[in-house]
Amino acid sequence: MDLQFKRHRRLRSSANMRALVRENHLSADDFIYPLFIYEGENIRKEVSSMPGVFQVSLDNLQAEMEDIAAHGIKSVLLFGIPKTKDECGTGAFHDHGIVQEATRFIKERFPDILIVADTCLCEYTSHGHCGMVKGDTILNDESLDLLVQAAVSQAKAGADIIAPSNMMDGFVAAIRKGLDEAGFQDTPIMSYAVKYASAFYGPFREAAEGAPQFGDRKTYQMDPANRIEAFREAESDVEEGADFLIVKPGMPYLDIVRDVKNTFNLPVVIYNVSGEYSMIKAAAQNGWIDEKATVLEMLVGMKRAGADLIITYHAKDAIRWLRENQ
Repeated sequence: MDLQFKRHRRLRSSANMRALVRENHLSADDFIYPLFIYEGENIRKEVSSMPGVFQVSLDNLQAEMEDIAAHGIKSVLLFGIPKTKDECGTGAFHDHGIVQEATRFIKERFPDILIVADTCLCEYTSHGHCGMVKGDTILNDESLDLLVQAAVSQAKAGADIIAPSNMMDGFVAAIRKGLDEAGFQDTPIMSYAVKYASAFYGPFREAAEGAPQFGDRKTYQMDPANRIEAFREAESDVEEGADFLIVKPGMPYLDIVRDVKNTFNLPVVIYNVSGEYSMIKAAAQNGWIDEKATVLEMLVGMKRAGADLIITYHAKDAIRWLRENQ
């Protein structure tokens, strides 16, 4: 045949050839594993909508952390579920709150594992919103002081990274100032900079027991239809002192991850959220997809989109599968 064309298949001819030219790779270093710490005793309760994910009490945290360390996971993201809740979310900033106690527990026994502390009020407030409320209004400025108290309390307990997820305007500036004044100038902030008001959070609200008791979070989380808004949100957090930028959710927002990566010179973190996890688990349990292949494809796609780190409930499985492929 008298044809002129390029032989792209030359670089796909074998597994070793494909590995040689592979552009993006996954490793245990990429993953941050979320943990739900329940205030109480003798609790290890599987989240019904998230198979393989558990709420655990402090007395069961040792075994959980041993398993995490054995998998080679190097950082965990802590969410707390308190016994009691109130209007201002006192458990979030109490020095003996459940996240603070879990942080001390982990740091004493597993000092090399990095602790990322989620800094929000929603799991601790009786109304389930991420800030103070007045009537049906979520108060922005009045919420900042409580978020600062929570961040400082978490840092005092030993948290390596503060991760504020509340989406109040000015939250990074307030927390940075509060940490600095308390002597934690070297504690970085991993900001939930671009957080959409997403339907993919449903299973998480069961896991963290933090669903809003009225209304929704659309006045402070972002409209899923918006792209330019993400630049404004991320730019503000960079100017206010963020050290990492999180985009949340993951799969439906890979374009936003790439935008953020191309625009800002900070590590970009993607949150592979509960709804994404649950969909894959449900399809796999029904035999509709190959779970291993699907998860690894999804995670490497997040790396390809520009994520430097991935917060994911799949971390244990992914690391095991990656080792099997070596």
